[in-house]
Amino acid sequence: MNLYLTNTLTHKKEAFKSREPQRVKLFTCGPSVYRRPHVGNYATFLFEDLLHRYLEYKGYRVQRIINFTDIEDKAVAEANQKKVSLTELTQPVADLFRKEAGLLEIKLPREIPRSTTHVDEAVKLIQKLIQKGYAYWHEKDVFFDPLKFKGFGKLFNLDMRRWPKKRRRFRKDTYPGQRWNLGDFILWHGYRPNRDGSIYWDTPLGMGRPAWNIQDPAIIRKHLGWHIDIACGGVDNLYRHHDYTIAVMESLSQGLLAPYWLHGEHVLVGGQKMSKSKGNILYLKDITERGYTTQDIRFYLIDGHYRKKINFTFHRLQKSVARLNHIKNGIQELCNTPSPEGQRPATPGDPAGDLIRDFENHMNNDLDVRGAFDDLQTRLNRLKDFHRHQGLHKQDQKAIHQALTRMDQVFRVLF
Repeated sequence: MNLYLTNTLTHKKEAFKSREPQRVKLFTCGPSVYRRPHVGNYATFLFEDLLHRYLEYKGYRVQRIINFTDIEDKAVAEANQKKVSLTELTQPVADLFRKEAGLLEIKLPREIPRSTTHVDEAVKLIQKLIQKGYAYWHEKDVFFDPLKFKGFGKLFNLDMRRWPKKRRRFRKDTYPGQRWNLGDFILWHGYRPNRDGSIYWDTPLGMGRPAWNIQDPAIIRKHLGWHIDIACGGVDNLYRHHDYTIAVMESLSQGLLAPYWLHGEHVLVGGQKMSKSKGNILYLKDITERGYTTQDIRFYLIDGHYRKKINFTFHRLQKSVARLNHIKNGIQELCNTPSPEGQRPATPGDPAGDLIRDFENHMNNDLDVRGAFDDLQTRLNRLKDFHRHQGLHKQDQKAIHQALTRMDQVFRVLF
């Protein structure tokens, strides 16, 4: 059966087809490591983990890159304020991310490339963009002119009729809020001592550093090439980021960067988006310190749909834990409890096969994890009732255990 994914690029649910048979090139935006990731960040990494694991379940060989953004305006400012190097600022956060991702059973590539180790690649892309007329110098900086790229804003479906007549430039790596900067975006920050301190590179472009929106293209180009199969990230990346990545890459390759784009929705806390000003940012330790396991958190964050918002409350988390425990207790009873009167004839039908078919039907439907767990819970309840009154054959118990183990290669919460 085909895997269907909701493609942000086309705004449709489409059958997935990789460029090469049984091989997938996957890029997922990684964390900015000047600050620790919060629960909302991990929700995005978890939906990408489900995608990665399910593609492998279906037999694809997945070549995945996730990156560490370890140089941007905020990182530079914080490192200078604390009078530490970028490495001293970002390495502890990167280490924490790896640790917490491991606790959440998020599958990561062995090597995670960093923006600071791909400056040369970023410089080469900027030089090519200048040569081709897509980018230009202004004072010490290099900007990309979106009007030179046909189809700019196609991922967001940006209304280009709003574009200003007068040229505008945006020098910051990021801007607050979900809005568009209607103007040219920065590719290269020319060195300014009062701003950058000791953080700069001496390159063919002069002294300076690559801006945020050239960093992902540099890493993608270096490790995956000009063309990939799927690109993922949080819904925030639809504003002033992923369309910039497309414009940079496709201006140079003259081909489609990725035919499939997937975006995960926000995690709200008490109905509000997490922010420092509201004081409602939630970290993993804030939950585990209240007695919940990282498996509880993983289940809560995946038991839904990646394209729907999650409104985190501890009451809802408690209900989610009860649901998971009910499922796990049912599995324990089915797989490990002998039949009431010993050996039984084979169970009518194909209970193990039904479990797998339900699982695949839902996962093939745009990673419908909630539907998969709903059907799993229903079937387990029926099988438990049958087992208590008539008894399952040992061979059926074994087959059910094997089916659930296969499913848990993706879910990572059942055992």
